[in-house]
Amino acid sequence: MEAWLTAFIASTLHWLALPQVGLGAVFIVAFVSATLLPLGSEPAVFGLVKLQPELFWPAVLVATVGNTLGGAVSWWMGRGAERVYERATHHSAEARALQWLRRFGAKACLLAWLPVVGDPLCAVAGWLRLPFWPCLGYMAVGKLGRYVVMTAALLGVVPGQFSP
Repeated sequence: MEAWLTAFIASTLHWLALPQVGLGAVFIVAFVSATLLPLGSEPAVFGLVKLQPELFWPAVLVATVGNTLGGAVSWWMGRGAERVYERATHHSAEARALQWLRRFGAKACLLAWLPVVGDPLCAVAGWLRLPFWPCLGYMAVGKLGRYVVMTAALLGVVPGQFSP
């Protein structure tokens, strides 16, 4: 089983590395990295933009969309987990967590770009039943900012230098 898994991962990574699937690969990696799985998407964005500088903005936007949709999946996972928890225990765990996030509400999802805490934050937003669309909007803004800054910093350039 382990040999099969290793071969599958190696072939998948090889496929994703192909330049002709660059933006698709960026989307998939960004989407998966926004779930609770430990994966970073910045190397995929950086690699594509390093090979094809004219794809700076398309890569950043595709990564933002993929990462935001992955955050939405985490939000729904948190929402489902909250329902299961309440049914199993017959009481709500909302009280303590709500006190902590009450001040920020959906705006807390602006921090979804942070390493380590960002992805679980999306799940907690769902758990707390924070409004989905505002959460998604704040996630997108934070993630877009991260991709622009991180990719430009890794390339050592200003994003405006790239032209289509």
